[in-house]
Amino acid sequence: MMLISEKILTMLIKAMKHKMQFILTVVLAVIAGVAYSQCKGPNWPEDKAKAEEQVALYGDAMRSGNYRGATAGLQWMLTNAPKWQTKLYIDGAEIYDKLAEKEADPARKQALVDSLMWIFDERIKNCGEEQNVMNRKVYANYRYNIKNKEKLKGLLDMFDKVYEMSGTNVTDVNLVAFMTTVQANTITLKNLTEDEIFSRYDKIMSAIEAKLKVAHEKQNQKDIDKLKGYKDVVNGQLIKIVKVNCEFVKAKLAPKFRANPDDHALARKIFGFMLADKCTDDPLWLEAGESIIKSGEKDFGLVKNIALKHLANGKYDRAEELFKLASTEADKPEDKSEVLVYLGQIEAKKGNKAVARDVYRQALAANPNNKEAYEKIGDLYYTSFDECAKKVSMAEDRLVYIAAYDMYARSGDAHKMAQAKAQFPSTAEIFELSWKEGDAKRIGCWIQEGVTLRTRGKE
Repeated sequence: MMLISEKILTMLIKAMKHKMQFILTVVLAVIAGVAYSQCKGPNWPEDKAKAEEQVALYGDAMRSGNYRGATAGLQWMLTNAPKWQTKLYIDGAEIYDKLAEKEADPARKQALVDSLMWIFDERIKNCGEEQNVMNRKVYANYRYNIKNKEKLKGLLDMFDKVYEMSGTNVTDVNLVAFMTTVQANTITLKNLTEDEIFSRYDKIMSAIEAKLKVAHEKQNQKDIDKLKGYKDVVNGQLIKIVKVNCEFVKAKLAPKFRANPDDHALARKIFGFMLADKCTDDPLWLEAGESIIKSGEKDFGLVKNIALKHLANGKYDRAEELFKLASTEADKPEDKSEVLVYLGQIEAKKGNKAVARDVYRQALAANPNNKEAYEKIGDLYYTSFDECAKKVSMAEDRLVYIAAYDMYARSGDAHKMAQAKAQFPSTAEIFELSWKEGDAKRIGCWIQEGVTLRTRGKE
């Protein structure tokens, strides 16, 4: 008898294990596929003719708005062909939703809502897709039971389950709805501690932030605006049930943040709460903002606000760095134009007037309606008299004020227009050079612009 060496035997056992694992994986995939596709039919019952008749009857009733009349055919199908196809449960949900909406009697309305919940449960039992269906079920439950004191705790439990199974993939309608349910439980039942409120708030915010990230990646401005709106609403709801002000932040959140400045989730809370309570002059707010940016967050509004704070504090290098980042993250032309104006101001403060003007012109290219950019160019011209004056002819040196006036006129700033006009050359000054109003003149220095000669009028 030929003996198999221990090494070869070990190899054979491993190979058999891999083969069995492969077979098991295939079987599980097939089972999952069957479970997923069991309502992808149509899967007709034995009495197909009767089933087709019932589908036609309830379908006709739905199309005519007779939802009450549609229930008989629907119920026959649910009893005799529960795996017909997913459409059965979509139609069933619509039928009972419409009936519940119109029912005035509270007891009957609740019975119809309970039937609607049962439809969702039957869909899960027969067709799977639990996460998708539970997201639909909890929102329907929320719509009808958010003001029902007896149902509030169950509604909260259902939301907890949905968030546990969905994570950040929870449907959009269940973002604010969950926080509204937390708020209702806290106010009506007083059944949640501060920690329990914040735990749920964190889940909602995590979902919103994840969705915002995707929306930014896809450059979907509509979704970005919608999700930011949800964030504001949720923060507003939290503040109504927990006294989240600057004192709260400094007393309860600041120590945790000081111990771990890289806790970016905590930094987001601090940043948002302090912004809402208008205590952004506190250094903690700036630290929290920088922590969020460090995490890789590139939200335009956040980056811009942190840059503005650095600008106000005279930290021009950091402000410039962040404004440049904000300009690349701006989704709207007017937002890009706004931060370019700030970048122009920084160049102006450095004394780089020609560079500042170029940046202001970039702002105008992004948004031609940004009148502030024209005003800022006007300021550059207005303040250039001393550095550009040749001190040979006052008329020539005053041309900078005409250039400034033209920019102020485009910005619509009447006050600055008047100030600039008061500095135009006088009639006597242009007479000395044999110039006359309406002549085309060019300004040298860094400005290098042409203007139409005008005087300041009567002297």
